[in-house]
Amino acid sequence: MREVVLDTETTGLDPQNGDRVVEIGCVELINHIPTGRHYHIYINPERPMPEEAFKVHGLSDEFLKDKPVFADIAREFCDFIGEDPLVIHNAAFDIGFLNAELARLDGFPHIAAERAVDTVRLARSKFPGAQVSLDALCKRFNIDNSARTKHGALLDAELLAEVYLELIGGRQQGLGLAGLDLEASTIVAIQMPRGPARPPRPHQASEEELAAHAAFIAKLKDPLWLRDA
Repeated sequence: MREVVLDTETTGLDPQNGDRVVEIGCVELINHIPTGRHYHIYINPERPMPEEAFKVHGLSDEFLKDKPVFADIAREFCDFIGEDPLVIHNAAFDIGFLNAELARLDGFPHIAAERAVDTVRLARSKFPGAQVSLDALCKRFNIDNSARTKHGALLDAELLAEVYLELIGGRQQGLGLAGLDLEASTIVAIQMPRGPARPPRPHQASEEELAAHAAFIAKLKDPLWLRDA
């Protein structure tokens, strides 16, 4: 099963008021395992960067001025995510922004909310009342987020992939025997290559060991095994 862990950075909080996407980061998972394939792009928002947003992600007008606009990357982005499930922290925020960008273009369908796995909701259902920010979840699961001095879409997607794995069962997932095809697993075991057979180890006592044992027995007085003889 393919999934895409996704994160965005934006110029603000509300796409309906003109805020735009400035960075997208995606990490591909196959059967919940990162494949190493990812998608990452900075985007010229075609508007000034508010100071409040700059403090969050550090993406300045100067840095973004020569980056492509969303219309130039929309096709490659949509091709990367395909129609697979999306794993997103606070999915309504990112999907709202991406759909606002796609709505400005012709020929691009919107991203359905139903295809998103929202890790905020997942974490709240698993840890009621606890903090569920990405930093808080990294701390809970002992995931190193020391490189996260500012928000960054690709780094946050990579961290979220690790958090998601823990939320759905972590390293223990799939270790149960339920549903295991024992016949198939037996065949695999038989087909595994083996190394050269080791020669048998000598276990017979040497002459010196037999003599030492006999001398030890001779020193015993009234041994138990001779009482009923």
